[in-house]
Amino acid sequence: MESTLGRVLDTVGSYRNDILEFAEELVALQTENPPGRAYQQCIDVIGSKLHEIGLDYALIEVPRKVSRIGDKAVESDFGYCLLSYFGYGKRVLYFHGHYDVVPASNESQFRPYVEDGRLGGRGSSDMKGGLAAMIYAVRAIEACGMELDGRIGLMIVPDEETGGLQGSQHLAKVGLLGKDAIGMITPEPTGGLIWNANRGAISLLVTVKGTPAHVGLHFQGVNAFERVLVVAKRLQEINAEVESRRTEFKIQPEAAQRSILLMGGRCEGGTSFNVAPGECAFTIDRRINPEEDFETERRRLLSVLEELRQNGIGLEVEILQEGKSSGFSEDNPLAQALASSVEQITGKRPAFELCLGLLETRFYAERGIPSFAYGPGLLSVSHEPNEFVKVDDICTCAKAYALTAARLLE
Repeated sequence: MESTLGRVLDTVGSYRNDILEFAEELVALQTENPPGRAYQQCIDVIGSKLHEIGLDYALIEVPRKVSRIGDKAVESDFGYCLLSYFGYGKRVLYFHGHYDVVPASNESQFRPYVEDGRLGGRGSSDMKGGLAAMIYAVRAIEACGMELDGRIGLMIVPDEETGGLQGSQHLAKVGLLGKDAIGMITPEPTGGLIWNANRGAISLLVTVKGTPAHVGLHFQGVNAFERVLVVAKRLQEINAEVESRRTEFKIQPEAAQRSILLMGGRCEGGTSFNVAPGECAFTIDRRINPEEDFETERRRLLSVLEELRQNGIGLEVEILQEGKSSGFSEDNPLAQALASSVEQITGKRPAFELCLGLLETRFYAERGIPSFAYGPGLLSVSHEPNEFVKVDDICTCAKAYALTAARLLE
């Protein structure tokens, strides 16, 4: 077995230039989401690469969706989910990745460049470098003629950046997500860590209604801002209790262990300094630790807002996003296989931590499928104008994925 693993590592290493070239090709595609564009173009490039290495695939076309960008409603492209398998047998280890990226600040971010061993450009870290790594991991195993006791599944989706309606949510709905899975790895930019858990989220836009009136006739109106203060005070009471909770999953620093209720990430309202506002809006972002029950916390938040409405405060609530938390033990066989593979390649055993944001692992966790994130790049630069990923890290991850699959499916 050890000689086979060594051959796999050498084979991945020989693909370094090909991996980089493919990652550059992907970064050049403007798959911005929202609204969700260039999806067909991107999936054609990925499909061509799979055919080149001898893998068949199936495409699931998902209807367009409408996103709100500022005051405009913008329609997306059709979504395309790609499923491909290598090997034989019932058991499947999934490599799951997304090809949509957050919007760029200018088109130059879609001109990939390599400098000082780094690949730069929008999506290089999140997660087109990771997509290249997982595809070439499969290619290496195939090239080495390894016979697996099971299959590697490539599941490549759009729409991760805005909730997964055209991607993982759809596959879950139609029963294709994680079929026959023994586990899943996704190449999120973890910076050398393994994320074995993620927080859940419910994010709301609350619009409080009043009646506008000039300051001199303020008594004829209803000040929406003053009503917002009443709503905020009630939410602060909840927040005091929420922040007293701590997760048992590892995360640094200690202050980050707290459960979260953030008000006012976005605030807007009013028309002039001398007019009582007729409408004020603000956001609530509730981040839920894995130990908390998502449905309980969701119900509690919405019921408080409904209670305020019943008490005479006119308000409307729009749900911006929802996603459940998830978490798996470090002792899980997939977690240990992945950690051992990383240690063999880098000489250092990776730490496990909880991810601060949502992960697509949550869709697998709902089905009881062990799922972990480990990928090239840094979360801190992934949505920034200077996004980059180290080329060495892409290759390290490709080796780790290949070794993990070989260990788990031997």
